[in-house]
Amino acid sequence: MFDSHNPEINIDELMQKIREEVAKRPGYSQPLATKNNAHIGDITGLTSKIGYIESLLINAESRAYARTKWPDKLNRFPFNLSSKLQKFILKLINFFFKDQREVNFNLILALKASVTVNGQLIEQINTLKTQINERLSTVDSHFQGIDQRLSTVDTHFQGIDQRLSTVDTHFQGIDQRLSTVDTHFQGIDQRLSTVDTHFQGIDQRLSTVDTHFQGIDQRLSTVDSHFQDIDQYLDVMDLRLQGIDDSLNTINGSVNNSITDIEEKLNNFKTYIQGMDERHIRNDNYLKNDLIQQKRIIALFLEEARRRLPEPFNQQQVQTFINEEQHLLDAFYVAFEDQFRGSREQIGNRLKVYLPLIEEAKIGTPNSPILDVGCGRGEWLELLRESGYTAKGIDINRVMQEQCQARKLDVLESDVITYLQSLPDDSLGAVTGFHIIEHLEFPVLIKLLEEVVRVLKPEGIAIFETPNPKNLVVGACNFYSDPTHRNPVFPETIQFCLSFKGLSNVQLMYLNPVEDSPFDKPDIASLTLKNWFFGSRDYAVIGYKK
Repeated sequence: MFDSHNPEINIDELMQKIREEVAKRPGYSQPLATKNNAHIGDITGLTSKIGYIESLLINAESRAYARTKWPDKLNRFPFNLSSKLQKFILKLINFFFKDQREVNFNLILALKASVTVNGQLIEQINTLKTQINERLSTVDSHFQGIDQRLSTVDTHFQGIDQRLSTVDTHFQGIDQRLSTVDTHFQGIDQRLSTVDTHFQGIDQRLSTVDTHFQGIDQRLSTVDSHFQDIDQYLDVMDLRLQGIDDSLNTINGSVNNSITDIEEKLNNFKTYIQGMDERHIRNDNYLKNDLIQQKRIIALFLEEARRRLPEPFNQQQVQTFINEEQHLLDAFYVAFEDQFRGSREQIGNRLKVYLPLIEEAKIGTPNSPILDVGCGRGEWLELLRESGYTAKGIDINRVMQEQCQARKLDVLESDVITYLQSLPDDSLGAVTGFHIIEHLEFPVLIKLLEEVVRVLKPEGIAIFETPNPKNLVVGACNFYSDPTHRNPVFPETIQFCLSFKGLSNVQLMYLNPVEDSPFDKPDIASLTLKNWFFGSRDYAVIGYKK
C-alpha cells in the first residue's frame, strides 16, 4: 500500500534535512574539539566547559529517544502526508536507526561518565593546589624558624665573645694582683733586711758587752793580784760579781725573748704566705677548669659546624649545644663547694658516722657494691675505699668528676635516673646520696626512690642526707645560700616517702648540731629555742629493703 499510494522517499535526503534543521536551532554549537584549546590548563575554564558539555549531552539525550511525533515542519507541502503514512515512516525510521540510538545512548553514557571523572579530577586538582599552597606556607614557616635559630646562634657567639673578653679582663686583674704580690715581696725583703741590720746591731752590742767583760776580767785579775790578802775586799767583789751575773742573765733573757718573738713573727708570716699560695693555686684551678669547659664547648661547636657546612644545623645538633649549656657552671659550682661546703677533711670526718651502718649491713663487696649518687668531690667514696669497701659514684659535674678520677676513684658522668634505669633488679647493696634530694623536683625525687627500691638487694640500705629545715636558721636562711637548691625537704615527709615506696624500718638521724648554744639550760623554753636556732643542721633518712 505504501508503494502504490506514496512517492518514493529518500531516507538520506530526509536525514540530511533533519540535521540541517537541528543545526539551525538555537543552543547548538560546534564540537568542543573545534574550540581553542589554549586554556585547557585553566581550572575555571575547564569547569565552565564541562558544564557546556553536560548541556550538550542533555540535548543529545533528548534527541536520541525514538520519535513518536511527526515534525510540524514536515506537514507543509510537498510533505503533507496522511497520519498513517507519518506513523509508518516514523516506525520505519525508528527501525532503521535502532542500532544508532543504542550507540548514541552508550556514547552519551560514556561521555557522562567522562564528565563525572573530569569533575572529580578537577576537585582533586583543586585539593592538590590547596595542599601545595599549605606545604609552601609550611616551608616558609620552616625557613623563618631556621632564620630565628641562626639569629639565636649569632647571639650565642656574641655571648661567647663577651665571656672571652671577661676572661681577658680577669687575667689582666690576675696580672695586677701578681704585680701587687711582687711589690709585697719587695716590702718583705726590705723588712728582712731591716731585721738583719737589727741582728747586726745586737751582735755589735754583744761584742761590746764581751769587751766590757774582758775589761772586768782584767780588773778582777788586778784586784785579785793586789787584794789577795784582803778578805773583805774579796767579799765585796763577790757581791759585785753576783750583781754582774744577774745583769748578764737579764741581758741573755732579753736577747732570747727577742729571738723568740722574731721567730714567731717569721712563722706567722710563712703561714700567711702559704695560705696566699694555696688561694692563688685554688683560684688558678678554678680558672683552668672554667677555660677547659669553654674550650670543650667551642670545640664541639666548631666540629659540628665543620661537619655540617655548608648546610644549616639540624635539630639534633642544636640540642647537643643546648645540652652543653648545663656544664657552663661546673667550675663555678666547684669553687662554690670549696667556699661554703667545707674542706675535704671536715666532710670526711662528718661522713664517718655512716660507716657503722655499712658494716652492720654487711655490704660493699663486689657482689653488693655501693653506689653514691651526686658524689661531688668524692669524700664518701674515698672514705669507703680506705675502709675496704667496693663503691662507685656518678655526678653530672665534669670538673668534680675529673677531680675524683685524678684521685683514682671510680666515678662516671651520668644523670642519676638514667643510670639507675640501666641497672638490673637487686644489683646493689646500698644507694647513698649526700645533699642531693634538695636539688630535685618532687616527681623526680619519687622516681629516684622507685628506682632505688628496684635496684637494691634484699637487706640493702638507702641513705640520703639533706639540710634540716627544723633548724629555723638553716631552713629560712642558710639553705638558700646554694642557688641550685629547690626547696627544703621536711624530715617526716621524706621518711613517709621511703616507707610508701617499699622500704622498711625507715629512721631519721639528726646530725651536726650548732656548738656553743646560749640556750643550754634544762628548762623547756631553753630547749625549744636551742632546737629551733641551734639544733642539728643536717639530718639523714635511712631505710632497708626487705
